[in-house]
Amino acid sequence: MMGRTIDQLKLGDYEEFSKTVSESDIYLFGGVSGDMNPAHIDEQFASNTFFKGRIAHGILVGSFISTVIGMKLPGPGTIYLEQQYKFLAPVRIGDTITAKAEVIEIKSEKNKITLQTRCFNQNGVMVIDGTALVSPPKPKKQ
Repeated sequence: MMGRTIDQLKLGDYEEFSKTVSESDIYLFGGVSGDMNPAHIDEQFASNTFFKGRIAHGILVGSFISTVIGMKLPGPGTIYLEQQYKFLAPVRIGDTITAKAEVIEIKSEKNKITLQTRCFNQNGVMVIDGTALVSPPKPKKQ
C-alpha cells in the first residue's frame, strides 16, 4: 500500500479522520508520552483550572492530523517534515474530533507539499489550526 505521489496530488485535495476522545485515550496517551498533567487526568484538580474540568492533551488531538497524513493524504510512505499548531479551544472526553488536511501548496521539484491542517469538534468549532510540510512517497521504480 502506497500513498499518492506528488504527481497524483492537486491543490484543494483533502481528507479527513474522525474519532471520539475517550477517557482511556487520555490515560493511554499520558502513559505513552509521560505527560500526566493533572489538567488531563485529575477531575478535582482540573475543576479548579481555567477550563473548569479535564481536557485532552493538545498533542493527542493533533495526532489525529498525523493519521490523515500518514494513512490518507498523501498516505502511506509520506515523510512528515514539519507541523505548526495553534490550539484554539479545549477538547473534552466525549468530544468527536474531525481532523482535516488539505493541499495548499505543491513544490514538485522538491517533492514537498504544504497542507492546511485543522481539527473541529462535533459542533463545528475549530479546536486546532495549523499547517504541515510533508514529502509524499516517490513512485516505485519499474
